[in-house]
Amino acid sequence: MNRSFDGTAPRTPPASFVHDSAEIIGRVTLGAGASVWPGCVLRGDIDRIVVGAGSNIQDLTVIHTRDGRPTLIGKDVTVGHRAILHGCRIGDQALIGMGAVVMEASVGARAIIGAGALVPAGARIPPGVLAFGSPAKVVRKLRAEELRMLAASAREYRALARKHARTSRVLFGG
Repeated sequence: MNRSFDGTAPRTPPASFVHDSAEIIGRVTLGAGASVWPGCVLRGDIDRIVVGAGSNIQDLTVIHTRDGRPTLIGKDVTVGHRAILHGCRIGDQALIGMGAVVMEASVGARAIIGAGALVPAGARIPPGVLAFGSPAKVVRKLRAEELRMLAASAREYRALARKHARTSRVLFGG
């Protein structure tokens, strides 16, 4: 559901997919082909949220901001189920693992943040690396097959979003 806040409505182009149970509030902009899945909350009431073209925000993810700290998500990013992003920057083709928390930090392009990791405020995860733990630490550079998987993940979610848009319908009364 899209909801305006303080006179500003979210911008969700027709080429994006927003599940009926997701809440998109205020200063939120989705790029073409972006998808927001069941139970997500993107709350652009304090600062803006930008989700780049082709990125997917998976089930139960929460995205928020701080004053002066927008949340900026690049193109073809995969954000796993139940992640929390707060006032951060995520580079193109990055992957944020399930249950990961990224505070006021930056994650470089084509980086992977492992499931359940905590990227604390002020952290800078460089491009092309795997980082996990609490606090998240860089473990190693990504391998060629992992880099290919990043593009494939975004591509698969774009296809799935198109299928949902075509075939998914709300059913009443079972």
